[in-house]
Amino acid sequence: MNTFLESLRSALESIRAHGFRSLLTSLGIIIGVTSVIAVVSIVQGMSQSINAQFAGLGSNSLTIRSHTPFKQAMQGNFAKLQDSDMRVINRQVDGISHVTPVLYTNTGNQGAISYRSQSATSNIMGIGPSYLQVNGIYPQSGRFFTRDDENRRRLVCAIGVDIIENLELPKDPIGEFFLIGNNWCKIIGVIEKRGEILGFSQDNFILLPYATARRIMGSTRQDLDIQVQLLVEDMNRMEEVKSRIRRVLRKQHKLKAGQPDDFKVQTAEQLMESFNAIIDTVTAVSAGIVGISLLVGGIGIMNIMLVSVTERTREIGILKALGATRNNILLQFLIEALLLSLLGGLVGVALGYGAGALVAAILPGFPPAFVPLWAVLLSFGFCAAVGVIFGIIPAAKASQLDPIDALRYE
Repeated sequence: MNTFLESLRSALESIRAHGFRSLLTSLGIIIGVTSVIAVVSIVQGMSQSINAQFAGLGSNSLTIRSHTPFKQAMQGNFAKLQDSDMRVINRQVDGISHVTPVLYTNTGNQGAISYRSQSATSNIMGIGPSYLQVNGIYPQSGRFFTRDDENRRRLVCAIGVDIIENLELPKDPIGEFFLIGNNWCKIIGVIEKRGEILGFSQDNFILLPYATARRIMGSTRQDLDIQVQLLVEDMNRMEEVKSRIRRVLRKQHKLKAGQPDDFKVQTAEQLMESFNAIIDTVTAVSAGIVGISLLVGGIGIMNIMLVSVTERTREIGILKALGATRNNILLQFLIEALLLSLLGGLVGVALGYGAGALVAAILPGFPPAFVPLWAVLLSFGFCAAVGVIFGIIPAAKASQLDPIDALRYE
């Protein structure tokens, strides 16, 4: 232990005595770790924010959407989910509730909205009354659709809070009329604020009764593609319900054995897992690219340590003449290389988190940066490995010097 502490003291003294050179030596490590931590903090902050949004869907919700295999898409044959699919699911699948269609109407001029002299664009969806229960969102003022609104195809809507600002509506817009495309629509409710994600607002939307949206889009059109969302009453039957939906839809779409599904049945957790897989890939690729600078930093440490060995040849000779063993010399120079690398890693972690937090603060609506513990531990572990791997050659060279030759060295 005394040998280790003395080697540590000697390494710290050497780093302090050549402070500027030590900084330059560690610069590659600092840049590499800073880059890694900055990228990871931004990506993980984004991941946490989006996962929170997926969690709001509820673990017992299912989303069914059309899916066109690549080969068919290249042939121009695109799959669709239609009202008949939703009806057969509702009729033939047990253990489900709150089945709601989702029809996106942002085609042509349907995304255009206006009020008096103000105009804007918005995400316009036709939905069923159960949409709120499935997605866990509720009005903060006014009301939501009723079955009567749906049956009579009334031109009424619930809006996100951003619509009030975008169209300069009154603070209490309930009862106001505005244009969706060429259709006047009455505001009956305002949905509670959900905030921004990745700089994109989640409150710039208009919800219409599903039948009303079909009326605007043209109820006789056969190319309307919807999504179906629903809740599974018993979580323990989730896989059973998914399998039943798959069998029902394959039969409904007349798919033969061996043909791929032209739809996807996904839970909120699966959507979250798909997103996390993308995030993990982005993180790994980014960390791999910027990790190259850590190797460059390691080579820099090895070069400077080799120079240090040459500069301190007489010192090594004196130490060996006083009884220092080969292992003592090896440990001293190895600890010095390791400290240079770890100090660079410490500075890099601090600068990386600061850079990530700064970027997240500058970008409007971007989620706060977050540095997971595994990223910090991985950075320090990699720095330690770099210090040992690239420090072992100079340390070995120092330990193998002949004491007589070292003392004669000029």
